[in-house]
Amino acid sequence: MARRGPNSGGEKRDRILRAAVKIFSRKGFFNSKVSEIARAAEVADGTIYLYFRNKDDLLISLFEEKMGEVVADVRRRIAVGGNALDRLRIFIENHMDLLERESGLVEVLQVELRQSTKFLKDYTPVKFFEYLEVISDILEEGKREGVFRPDLNVSVARRAIFGALDELSLTYILSRKPKYHPTVTAAELCRLLLEGLCVPGAAAGKG
Repeated sequence: MARRGPNSGGEKRDRILRAAVKIFSRKGFFNSKVSEIARAAEVADGTIYLYFRNKDDLLISLFEEKMGEVVADVRRRIAVGGNALDRLRIFIENHMDLLERESGLVEVLQVELRQSTKFLKDYTPVKFFEYLEVISDILEEGKREGVFRPDLNVSVARRAIFGALDELSLTYILSRKPKYHPTVTAAELCRLLLEGLCVPGAAAGKG
């Protein structure tokens, strides 16, 4: 049966998605059962299938909607920023802050999605690409403003920035005793990206 649209039975559908975040983050995608999600959402098992074809479809739908909310939220936040440097800092801080604001959701998006063969092979993550585009937009604006190098390869830079954020987030989620605080880490990553590894003048020196 085809799943219903997002406006059909919206309140019940939202309860199912919230329950899925709770169960997936607690038990993992593979170990979670549709019946457990239904119980947490306080709906009958069969109700799940009125909205989602199977557990993979539920996970992908969860990604689409929640990632869309993340993209919309970060766009609102950077819209009130100053120049591209300020907007990049806001983006990085917001990404790391999600680890505390939405820890269960972040665990699902960071860890459990990678357990779905359907997601990895068959699904085009449109919302993820939109998230990367936010970084690209900031970098392109920075080039126009003259705060970033004119020869900056935006495609490589955006992947490097997201890769750093992804690795830091994943390490934080999987660690029983995280060795760093997300806010402090965001500030350090900003400093690393904007000031580099070298002391002033060292990069121009000869090896």
